[in-house]
Amino acid sequence: MFRPFLILLLALASSLTAATPNVIVILADDMGIGDVSHNGGKAPTPHLDRLAKEGMRFTDGHSASSVCTPTRYALVTGRYNWRSPLKKGVLGGPSPTLIRNGETTIAAFLGKHGYHSTVIGKWHLGLDWAKLPKKGEAAEGPTKGAGWDIDFSKKASNGPTDLGFSEDFLFPASLDMAPYVYLRNDEVIEQPTISATFWSNRWGPAVKGMEPEQCLPDFAREARAFIGGAAEAGKPFFLYLPLTSPHTPITPSERFQGKSHLGPYGDFLMETDWVVGEVMTELDERKLAEDTLLIFTTDNGCSPQAKFEDLAKHDHHPSGNLRGHKADIYEGGHRVPFLVRWPGKVAATSTSDRTICQTDIFATVAEAISQPLGEADAPDSVSFLPTLTGADQQARPATVHHSINGSFAIRKGPWKLCLCPGSGGWSDPKPNQAWKNKELPRVQLFELTEDLGETKNLEAEHPDKVEELVQELVTLINNGRTTPGPNQANHGQIPFHPGLLERFPALAKSEEVKAQ
Repeated sequence: MFRPFLILLLALASSLTAATPNVIVILADDMGIGDVSHNGGKAPTPHLDRLAKEGMRFTDGHSASSVCTPTRYALVTGRYNWRSPLKKGVLGGPSPTLIRNGETTIAAFLGKHGYHSTVIGKWHLGLDWAKLPKKGEAAEGPTKGAGWDIDFSKKASNGPTDLGFSEDFLFPASLDMAPYVYLRNDEVIEQPTISATFWSNRWGPAVKGMEPEQCLPDFAREARAFIGGAAEAGKPFFLYLPLTSPHTPITPSERFQGKSHLGPYGDFLMETDWVVGEVMTELDERKLAEDTLLIFTTDNGCSPQAKFEDLAKHDHHPSGNLRGHKADIYEGGHRVPFLVRWPGKVAATSTSDRTICQTDIFATVAEAISQPLGEADAPDSVSFLPTLTGADQQARPATVHHSINGSFAIRKGPWKLCLCPGSGGWSDPKPNQAWKNKELPRVQLFELTEDLGETKNLEAEHPDKVEELVQELVTLINNGRTTPGPNQANHGQIPFHPGLLERFPALAKSEEVKAQ
């Protein structure tokens, strides 16, 4: 007599589980699309290969920027980075928080719907550090570098726990930027007492005995502990795991040194892959894999610090067959690995050539938990859940790309318009030289279906397409959003080179735009 009631309860439990999947986003640092072995990379990445086999691989997935801070802002807020006060470059370790204008973070959104969340790893979105009345000094040795005016005994404000995360374990910025400390729940775990540098001449406050080699094992340990604790608590969870690798300092731990036969960078790739494996192992052991939407991607393309020429001797090409690399407006700067696994919802061994951007993760997660976004939430986020579930392969609206020096590109279908004469970044032609070279066209138009390597500029042959894409960009700028809804504010006017404003009156007339 109780059987129908029991069936009803089981059905209700199943529907609740389906509506509240756990969500994990792993973000590697400075890793190109050709760095994973299923894309031709020569360093073994078995765990990422497993993720691709058990889920969907996007071949046209993009970071919002070709450098790290802007990409992280866009992923966490669902909002293009150039709408923020940071119009080019990245933050430093002591920089104040970037998310401070009322943006809703994905963690805050999920928190409203019962999720327990954490960020473990590289934050690099700024912290409002408490400051000393005068510059402090190292307890041992010389006082060198930036950050000695920080009061490390006090909690930093406007960090992850003030922005919607339930907890955190983080390194403040890139692993080659001081201060060299860990924070838990926005408080420094151990006070820095010495000056140190993990890379180059970037000196600053550091914890004595802390070494860069320990970070990936620490992040893997913390991630597994969080998953285990969430499993025991029985609440849905959100884990944002932004790694510090394979970014500089390229310092694989001892167990991975020499394993790839490609040198330190290849070894570091393997260790990055190992962290992904640790997360997957914990999910397996906790029997949570079926109920978890797991995303792996990277913040931009590979950096030249990986030593491309040395890797090429082993037929390893971090950018694959793409032009450019980290910092560039070309595809190698922002077309990145993008893998999604959700057993029972996403078909195994599936691929999609739909263009997606990391801003889209926010809206995708919202749709996955069947919760609507607010009018101001994630304004540049377009859900790709229908693509994941096989319901719809509809093309994304225009996608905007951004380089380290603030150069723009806009992509719609196969057409990509770069609003600069060179890379906008670190590869040739570099920005300063490119703008001075009168023989170079001021913009570059590529048809990526036929020319993925961006070798032939078609701007002279298709002036109407150039004008169409410029107008599309102006609309996206003026509206303050990509998605339907009330217009949103950009935080500060958006700079463009004077040569572009002279050529394109529609840009020059926009009140949201200024000369660079």
